[in-house]
Amino acid sequence: MTVYTITKITEPDFGCEETEHEEPTALLILTSVEGERTCEITEAEIARQGLREGKKIIFTSEGKPLKYVRVVAAVIRDSSGDEEKIFATARGYGEYKGGWEFPGGKIEAGETPQEALVREIREELTAQIRVDDLIETLEYDYPDFHLSMDCFRAEVVSGELVLKEAESAKWLTKRELDSVDWLPADRILVDKMKREW
Repeated sequence: MTVYTITKITEPDFGCEETEHEEPTALLILTSVEGERTCEITEAEIARQGLREGKKIIFTSEGKPLKYVRVVAAVIRDSSGDEEKIFATARGYGEYKGGWEFPGGKIEAGETPQEALVREIREELTAQIRVDDLIETLEYDYPDFHLSMDCFRAEVVSGELVLKEAESAKWLTKRELDSVDWLPADRILVDKMKREW
């Protein structure tokens, strides 16, 4: 999969009779390590995906451009009781509000995935974690963006998990993993964990 950076978006073309689109289109000028590429896209699609110069995109197997979002997620474990548990949160905002996920967030410029995860958990849940090994990097196409999610095992080393952005949270045993409505990308990780726990 090649990730492209949008270097320029041209003005909309209102003379669409020569294109496959029936509405105004713009041309994306893209760069990657493999070189430059262009892509014609409708103004409506640019707005829907929130595309702008500097953003990253990929192309689906059907050739559709999708905004590329890279995030990290923590599978926080607690082995102190009779059964090992993992920590899950319900999104407190946005289009996927109420969907269950592993806590984490976006990687900022200059951060390693591990540094981003430590920062995100501190900002969203106030606790300090230790990031352990990478479980998997999940790739998933949502309707408006492509998600690339590095999933790490983690453990709380100080502080308490206090919700600052999530709507709700639960500690779940293996038996309880299906008791919440996971977001699609997180569901892939849950199914893997159920097989390997």
